Amino acid sequence: MDNEAGCCSTQLIDGDGTFNVAGLASFLKGVKLAECGLSYAVVSIMGPQSSGKSTLLNNLFGTNFREMDAFRGRSQTTKGIWLANCAGIEPCTIVMDLEGTDGRERGEDDTAFEKQSALFALAVSDVVLINMWCHDIGREQAANKPLLKTVFQVMMRLFSPRKTTLMFVIRDKTRTPLENLEPVLREDIQKIWDSVPKPQAHKDTPLSEFFNVEVVALSSYEEKEELFKEQVANLRQRFYHSIAPGGLAGDRRGVVPASGFSFSAQQIWQVIKENRDLDLPAHKVMVATVRCEEIANERYSDFTQNQDWLQLEEASQSGPVAGFGKKLSSIIGNCLSEYDSEVVYFDEGVRTSKRKHLEDKLLQLVQPAFHSIMGHLRSGTVDKFKEAFDKALNSGEGFSAASHKCKETFMKLFDEGCDDAVIEQAHWDTSKMSSKLVRDLDEYVASVRATKLAELTSNYEAKLNEALAGPVEALLDGANDETWPSIRKLLRRETQSAVSGFANDLSSFDLDEVTRDKMLARLEDYARGVVEGKAKEEAGKILIRMKDRFTMLFSHDSDSMPRVWTGKEDIKSITKLARSASLKLLSVLAAIRLDVESDDIDRTLVLALVEKSSTSDRSLTISDPLASSSWEKVPSSKTLITPVQCKQLWRQFQMETEYTVTQAIAAQEASRRSNNWLPPPWAIAAMLILGFNEFMTLLRNPLYLLVLFVGFLVSKALWVQMDVTNEFRHGFLPGFLSLSTRILPTVMNMLRNLAEQGNRPATGGAQTNPPLAANSFRGDVNSDGVSSTGSSHVTTNENGTECSSSSKED
Repeated sequence: MDNEAGCCSTQLIDGDGTFNVAGLASFLKGVKLAECGLSYAVVSIMGPQSSGKSTLLNNLFGTNFREMDAFRGRSQTTKGIWLANCAGIEPCTIVMDLEGTDGRERGEDDTAFEKQSALFALAVSDVVLINMWCHDIGREQAANKPLLKTVFQVMMRLFSPRKTTLMFVIRDKTRTPLENLEPVLREDIQKIWDSVPKPQAHKDTPLSEFFNVEVVALSSYEEKEELFKEQVANLRQRFYHSIAPGGLAGDRRGVVPASGFSFSAQQIWQVIKENRDLDLPAHKVMVATVRCEEIANERYSDFTQNQDWLQLEEASQSGPVAGFGKKLSSIIGNCLSEYDSEVVYFDEGVRTSKRKHLEDKLLQLVQPAFHSIMGHLRSGTVDKFKEAFDKALNSGEGFSAASHKCKETFMKLFDEGCDDAVIEQAHWDTSKMSSKLVRDLDEYVASVRATKLAELTSNYEAKLNEALAGPVEALLDGANDETWPSIRKLLRRETQSAVSGFANDLSSFDLDEVTRDKMLARLEDYARGVVEGKAKEEAGKILIRMKDRFTMLFSHDSDSMPRVWTGKEDIKSITKLARSASLKLLSVLAAIRLDVESDDIDRTLVLALVEKSSTSDRSLTISDPLASSSWEKVPSSKTLITPVQCKQLWRQFQMETEYTVTQAIAAQEASRRSNNWLPPPWAIAAMLILGFNEFMTLLRNPLYLLVLFVGFLVSKALWVQMDVTNEFRHGFLPGFLSLSTRILPTVMNMLRNLAEQGNRPATGGAQTNPPLAANSFRGDVNSDGVSSTGSSHVTTNENGTECSSSSKED
């Protein structure tokens, strides 16, 4: 590429038809054509070989195309198509110098490149200079008529109308006035146009729709150089502001923006060489599509590397960003503005479409960050709502009022955050996010409401349980005719109190009437459940309760003091009273009477179990009323103990309490006998009178006292060892017989222990052997004070009553 005085030139297409892509790119970069937009023009020249085309261009536009050296002979100078920048002309003007036609180098038959280059010049140029000799006007070949005819025909077949200026430059003008030459030339061109076959759409289209025809004449360069240059300078003035309306290149239909010129030229040359159908508007759209897409991709790539965007994207991952929407809208707006400024001259439909596509790509790129911001905003709002809501509840504010107030406050805060995060170019609907937030807040409020209601319900249930369980248990334990009326009264009072307080507390939760009534009904049911559960619990221990009640009443007097069976008590009456009380307990726990105010369970049990059993005449008794499986007047669901079970329990109760009665009777008999084992008083008085002399003898001789004392100790040891008192509790004769069989073994045992004590070596001077009686007592008395050889034993029933009896040694 050559550079002289601000002009640069390059070969666009070589002689073989190869398009110089790299050279064209370098050329356009050098002349900064991409910055021109639509403010540029393309001028090309065609004509016979060695007709002075390059010389005309160099003088007309100040280019530096290589000219033919006349001293070396006439030969081909320009090969292919060359491109150069015009110096000093506004707007930017690009000149193409085409290889001359009718050259001997290509030969007579090789006219394909001539036609292709001519067609290319007409397709890309705004002004086409047709260089011709003045003396060739009227000739068929030299005036390029065959070439023009072929080009016109191909253009009509390949291209849609694009108005181009055809400027015929008549070289070496003769004395014939231009006014006479121009009509001839125009007539020849019109004949060529009329003779060209046209498509049906352009059959009647005039030449003026496709071409503006201009004719200029120049003097001989060799003979009248000064005049030639003067005429060229005048012609140059016509190329200033050539793209203005009325200028040489005033018709700008289908013009390609400067930034797309390279691609457009490549595509046109490729289509011409391949002889494919080409429609200029479609070509314009294609060029616009490619260039707009390239520019859009460049802007998208620049956006992805924009540091402000990268910082926003990074910050969006950690939480809400203040002014996110405004900042990002500005970045996207700048990107789109840059795109608009670069594609302003391309097809409007294409650039608008590609702009929309770029905008969609940018929004798709930033959408995750936006969603991240919205997610942080939503989660942060939920967290703040929870904190504020819990604080309001803890401060004693009503549930419904607190929820409504906090929801309104934080939804407004969320909406403000959405407005701050919304991107101007995106019309994203945040209502779904708002709906999700409302759903999150409602779910949390519902969960807190459920928790609070559960706690409130549990508190009232605990109060009811505390208020009912203990008193109901006490009332059931003290079973009497007023037990169930008292329980019903207690249940009604505590239930009304709890339901009233519960209803008052529920008023702050903004519950619907149905839900509220259900919760109050469940609390009432719970209260009944506590009573029924306690009744069932006590009914499950009925036998134990009956025995405990029997034992208490049987073993204790009216002052709750333990009975001492002295023989004066009426055991039969006491037993009947205790069993009647136990039967009352059974009748009370036989069924739940929360809904039944009167029944005949107690009377039925008394008749069937007490009066019937005491009636001697069995023939007068009616059929067994306890054979039924349910109580009359009591629903089966409220029955705790069926009549059949009552009958079985009563039998078992009688059997287990019979032993206690027997023990009491035995204890009474033993008490009587223990009071009769000493001799009568008269016998004691006779012994004292008749033994007076012996008593005086003992007083006169103290040695007898020592012997008596030793005898007393031995007798005492025998008394304790043999448990004489216990042996005589059942009578004198049984006791005497038992002692007579045991006295000899007991004495022998005492002597053996005494001998063992005498043979035991002394362990110290201060230690002395214990007396015989003491040692004997220690060796033969167990920890309970009962002789190891004795046969007496103590039997204790399950109610704690003890009964002692004696057994003889085998």
